[in-house]
Amino acid sequence: MSRHIHSLLCLGDSYTIGEGVPLHESFPYQTMQMLRKEGHSFHAPEIVAQTGWTTFELAEYLIHHAFETHYDFVTLLIGVNNQYRALNLADFEEEFEYLLKKAIGFSVAQDKQVFVLTIPDWGITLFAQEKNREGVGQEIDDFNESVMRLAQKYGVRVIDIQRSYRDGGDRTEMLAEDGLHPSGKMYRLWAGLLVDAIREGLK
Repeated sequence: MSRHIHSLLCLGDSYTIGEGVPLHESFPYQTMQMLRKEGHSFHAPEIVAQTGWTTFELAEYLIHHAFETHYDFVTLLIGVNNQYRALNLADFEEEFEYLLKKAIGFSVAQDKQVFVLTIPDWGITLFAQEKNREGVGQEIDDFNESVMRLAQKYGVRVIDIQRSYRDGGDRTEMLAEDGLHPSGKMYRLWAGLLVDAIREGLK
């Protein structure tokens, strides 16, 4: 019997593609590297994400592109650009719920193997030093409250990368050269949290 090779679909924005770092340092690829070292068989992650995408733009892409397969695991990390562009929270909630249902539909195991990652607070970064950091943080919290509520509604597990991000995400070694996006070291922390969640699904 041939050994099953697992698959991972990652939906999102610049945080998912790893803007500012080599592709192999993005959290989806570091996740695969960790799991393979443990002896698990995985295809390279399929990433559907672009820098700057909002929930609406990711939804538009998914509407107009057909996927011919289902995936063993699916992640969703989206929303920071909605906040950055001062877009309406109610619209975000509607679009995020659509994306969450799409993510569940892409998963072989439905809600059991879908993971929502919380939105990092870019207000702590060097890029935001002249911004209203407290205001950014509060708005990110509001968006994350919606993320967690909708994830709970659909029985999807939340991986709270925000907590660790605020605790040290502003350090130079945790930032890419643009002073805004995470470095490979920060993505490694996120990957470790995701590996813990995926490992449970591999049992």
